[in-house]
Amino acid sequence: MTSHPAVRTPQQDRSRATRARLLAAAVDCLAELGWQGSTVSVVAERAGVSRGAAQHHFPTREDLFTAAVEHVTAERLAAVRTHADELPAAGPDRTRAVVDMIVRLYTGPLFRAALHLWTAAATEEALRERIIALEGHVGREAHRAAVEFLDADESRPGVRESVQATLDLARGLGLANLLTDDSVRRSGVIRQWAGVLESTLRPVRP
Repeated sequence: MTSHPAVRTPQQDRSRATRARLLAAAVDCLAELGWQGSTVSVVAERAGVSRGAAQHHFPTREDLFTAAVEHVTAERLAAVRTHADELPAAGPDRTRAVVDMIVRLYTGPLFRAALHLWTAAATEEALRERIIALEGHVGREAHRAAVEFLDADESRPGVRESVQATLDLARGLGLANLLTDDSVRRSGVIRQWAGVLESTLRPVRP
């Protein structure tokens, strides 16, 4: 018997489009309004759907916002991967470009939205376990991507820790950029750290 691929119906397409609008609107609201101002009703209105439709896809507020941050993070990592072939060839220039790329992941609206979730999770019991699990997943994916782009050999002493330090540095620079434009200082930090990282990844033999 020949099997045929499932064909999506117009209703399924509309449902998928509605879900995508809700996820994008949730991240935008969280970044702009914070946790307290980002209710399901506010997100639904921005997405152009009814509150009932929003709750059909995401029964709770926690469902909506954790799914939104996870979805947009996955999309951004996928977009980064599609442009990986545009990076310079192996060497100091590539290392600096990768560090800069990682830092940019932590200096936009997505990071701001995620930060609001982390802050809320400190006091919202229903949210905490979800965010711990989400951050664990996102952290592993970001680390894996960094290793891949840097062509890092984590069997070498100090390499794994240095890759992780790059991600931690990126988060710190993202925090510093929340209140003021930190781009000038950030550029110098990125340049300096990229040199340190390159010497760890590919030390010069005596």
